[in-house]
Amino acid sequence: VLGQTTQRIRSPVLAWRGYASAAKEMTVREALNSALDEEMSADPKVFLMGEEVGEYQGAYKITKGLLEKYGPERVLDTPITEAGFTGIGVGAAYHGLKPVIEFMTFNFSLQAIDHIINSAAKSNYMSAGQLSVPIVFRGPNGAAAGVGAQHSQCFAAWYGSCPGLKVLTPYSAEDCRGLLKAAIRDPDPVVFLENELLYGESFPVSAEALDSSFCLPIGKAKIEREGKDVTITAYSKMVGYALQAAEILGKEGISAEVINLRSIRPLDRRTINDSVRKTNRLVTVEEGFPQHGVGAEICASIVEDSFGYLDAPVERIAGADVPMPYAANLERLAVPQVEDIVRAAKRACYRSVPARSAA
Repeated sequence: VLGQTTQRIRSPVLAWRGYASAAKEMTVREALNSALDEEMSADPKVFLMGEEVGEYQGAYKITKGLLEKYGPERVLDTPITEAGFTGIGVGAAYHGLKPVIEFMTFNFSLQAIDHIINSAAKSNYMSAGQLSVPIVFRGPNGAAAGVGAQHSQCFAAWYGSCPGLKVLTPYSAEDCRGLLKAAIRDPDPVVFLENELLYGESFPVSAEALDSSFCLPIGKAKIEREGKDVTITAYSKMVGYALQAAEILGKEGISAEVINLRSIRPLDRRTINDSVRKTNRLVTVEEGFPQHGVGAEICASIVEDSFGYLDAPVERIAGADVPMPYAANLERLAVPQVEDIVRAAKRACYRSVPARSAA
């Protein structure tokens, strides 16, 4: 009887899953909101805190509807004091709660850097494993549009260099759902770097990803597109640029493999090295500064572990080594573009880039 009852329940669920797989699309904003909602519903220890997360529904509407559903004890509007509310969040995590701290931009997380690094990241090690700090720091990271140098920096390499933190950089809606859920459930502090320009982008979402139990593993990259001639690594918004570049390269006979890193720390070195051992070429793409960047770390890993497989020098595509300009034309020049990735891949494949014909 129990088996028959289970079958009756399961059948419509499977039918719904099949339909969702065929038709469902979700924006990054919706994916993040649904992940927060489901984790708050599943675990009463999870709460949100930050500027405008409640009454205003979130500066980017990521927390829309959550104050009404869970009340002001679990969705806390704060003053403009990152050092204050981040410190409160870390203290709450010490006592077994699971805070999700929103920064209006990760540039403002510098106000709270002492709490993030010295308090959250190091406490488990300094307590010999007796103290876990289950906290998530999330918000937009990197360049938006026309907001100047103090709102446009990528902090993936900064936080990725610090032991004790996990650093995630989602690209698609599925990334955001699966990785934010994983971050909230994780016993360690997680820095969750979103991209403001992706919030309104829609992506297809599988039936599996729509399940409330869905979770992606931290530290595992995703091969977004398979190829055999050159490996392109990217994270966050640059994954989309890398995929566009791969389309262009494909029309010119170059088969590019695109790896969505998803996680900066831990970094999935195995997937990257396996890909380079197949393609024998590497192009790294990031929005951040070139010096001491994520791409530099990946290149070092390849030189250390797979140097004998390389048929061309590694190529690094990064943001310009200057604070972000405010003027739109200069801003575009300061951030990697699709054509930059295409040129780098052609160089790696020893394909000459045609000179522009004279006017």
